[in-house]
Amino acid sequence: MNHIRNFCIIAHIDHGKSTLADRLLEKTNTLTTREMASQVLDSMDLEKEKGITIKSHAIQMDYTHTDGSTYTLNLIDTPGHVDFSYEVSRAIASCEGALLVVDATQGIQAQTISNLYLALDHDLEIIPILNKIDMDAAMVDAVRDQVVDLLGCKPQDVLCASAKQGIGVEEILDAIITRIAPPKGDPQAPLQALIFDSVFNSFRGIIAYFKVLNGSIAKGDKVKFVNTGKEYEADEVGILRLKMVSKDVVCTGDVGYIISGIKTAVEVKVGDTITHVERPCTEAIAGFEEVKPMVFAGIYPVEADEYEDLRASLEKLRLNDASLTFEPESSLALGFGFRCGFLGLLHMEIVQERLFREFDMDVITTVPNVSYKVFTTHKEEIDVHNPSGLPPVTLVDYIEEPYIHAQVISKSEYFGSIMKLCLDKRGTLRSQHFLTSDRVELTFSLPLAEIVFDFYDKLKSISRGYASFDYHIIGYEKADLVKLDILLNGEQVDALSSLIHRAHAYDFGRRMCEKLKELIPRQQFDIAVQAAIGAKIIARETIKAVRKDVTAKCYGGDISRKRKLLEKQKKGKRRMRQVGNVEVPQQAFLAVLKLD
Repeated sequence: MNHIRNFCIIAHIDHGKSTLADRLLEKTNTLTTREMASQVLDSMDLEKEKGITIKSHAIQMDYTHTDGSTYTLNLIDTPGHVDFSYEVSRAIASCEGALLVVDATQGIQAQTISNLYLALDHDLEIIPILNKIDMDAAMVDAVRDQVVDLLGCKPQDVLCASAKQGIGVEEILDAIITRIAPPKGDPQAPLQALIFDSVFNSFRGIIAYFKVLNGSIAKGDKVKFVNTGKEYEADEVGILRLKMVSKDVVCTGDVGYIISGIKTAVEVKVGDTITHVERPCTEAIAGFEEVKPMVFAGIYPVEADEYEDLRASLEKLRLNDASLTFEPESSLALGFGFRCGFLGLLHMEIVQERLFREFDMDVITTVPNVSYKVFTTHKEEIDVHNPSGLPPVTLVDYIEEPYIHAQVISKSEYFGSIMKLCLDKRGTLRSQHFLTSDRVELTFSLPLAEIVFDFYDKLKSISRGYASFDYHIIGYEKADLVKLDILLNGEQVDALSSLIHRAHAYDFGRRMCEKLKELIPRQQFDIAVQAAIGAKIIARETIKAVRKDVTAKCYGGDISRKRKLLEKQKKGKRRMRQVGNVEVPQQAFLAVLKLD
């Protein structure tokens, strides 16, 4: 055990975590030259296309130190985006140390700080690394001072490296072995292993990834999952290289996988404990805190009879993405589907894309919104995730909405425009702090609903990509909210309803009507598109009918012949309008998100 080191790489998005992981794999000869590729741990096509890490990836390396002894290094590469912070928290719980990578050209960013606090909460040993020192724009001394201020370490503890050029990789490997403590645990104690991830394989069933805290697990052992109480036989256990490598025994402190022929996704929970049936452990490991979804949206199958397939796909996806939550719901416009909880808009986009690519599920997503607390006149408190679940207006006493503590770090030249953006979003400035002469940290409290749509995109565009953003929920506050409904021909489309602040309702309703007028195809009859608050219509647009010229066959003759044909057409149109239904295209649901 003294020769095992478990560590993860944490950083802000795009600071070079995956590239550093590549250099570590190269230096330890874990992969052959043929297997090597850039960002080799980002195995998903989506990750390569978007250039971001979505999943944490565990891999084992063997490294021969200068003192001649061989060490086993278990590395977990983590995502940098705020929407995947749950992945980071799980990776941190499986490690004893962390490499904190900071881009020498950009300095400390918001997500660097939040990931650092996560690591410090778990008492991890932090090894700070300045990356990209070979770049012309690198400010090595200034950024080193920022890191020293943040961590309170000595300047010589901060390692300098360039992951792209392979500079400083030896020093990093030495620091991992000398500074990070080996895992604590008792090899003789009853087995205790923590499941930190799982994946569905259509041939082998569910494969669970775990870290052994105490005891050891061998092939053929009878094991039990503590939370579900189910018993299995370990058909295969092993360690994680680029591919899975089977072993006879996985010992204390190691990270490995188990295949036991589990077919139903519900039986494996991330954070569960594996133990032996004959000699069980006395208590389960304290798993991970329950994930709190920030954004809710309805996901519906395009074809109604694909509902069960969608459920199976979501269950399999949840195995690999524990931060996804879902429950069944139905909508008048879209039929049966699921109410899903996501950590943010990027997370929602990724889930939708993965459903399509991995499970071939084409889905319709409704307008995302956050959860509100509604207090009724009968002194009841109701959690509302969906505007259609709101009680009648007469029964609502007041509504509370979730507020966040937002931290923005940017160049000071964008100070004014960032202030304006946050104040427009109903934010309150809590504090401002100049980290250096040209970098400022702003702290706001903001309603979560205001940042759900396009806040991050706008922040990036007004700061030319420099500003970084991180947030956490601080509680609920009372708000003047109204339910905005969209009516087509007098029929309410519940999937387009939204809860919105009264001051923004009129403007938002008008823009929605204009947008829907563009997107809904013309019918044989006039369609009225209306926005309403309760019974009061606040905006209206009319989609004109496509009119067939029924008088084309009349050449001359009496006007009454033409009038008779037009009257007949008018009657038909009136009847058609009563029975005709209006299809809302998928773009209309997506356009609502992009209303600017």
